[in-house]
Amino acid sequence: MALPDPEIALKLARGVSRFLENLGYGTVTEFSLATGRRADVFGVNERGETVIVEVKSSPVDFLTDGKWPEYREFCDYFYFAVAVDFPREILPEECGLIVADAYGAEILRASDLVSLNASRRKALLLRFALTASQRLRRLLDPDL
Repeated sequence: MALPDPEIALKLARGVSRFLENLGYGTVTEFSLATGRRADVFGVNERGETVIVEVKSSPVDFLTDGKWPEYREFCDYFYFAVAVDFPREILPEECGLIVADAYGAEILRASDLVSLNASRRKALLLRFALTASQRLRRLLDPDL
């Protein structure tokens, strides 16, 4: 069984981000939640709806990851994203499913909506804005 592959994970995250941006979401990868956990891809759309996509590069990556259920309380929609040849039957059916590559993605199973409460949504939106602005600033001025 293949071990987790960071290069594949980066490519899948890129394709997922492109896909979500085409749906009207702004995205940040490796987004830190209040718990200290990091979501692979976190997105926000103009309505303030949030999505977390947990990228899995191999079956071992999924089978050794027990933290993903904690992400559900930090988003309106939750998905796993995998490559086309990933054995999808091992993924929980109650989660959304995206198949991706480095250039795009497609939803195979829609996520159920689990609406966030207002205070959690506000905190996430502020964290998202700060994270995105700090990353942009570092790109523009890497010497800071």
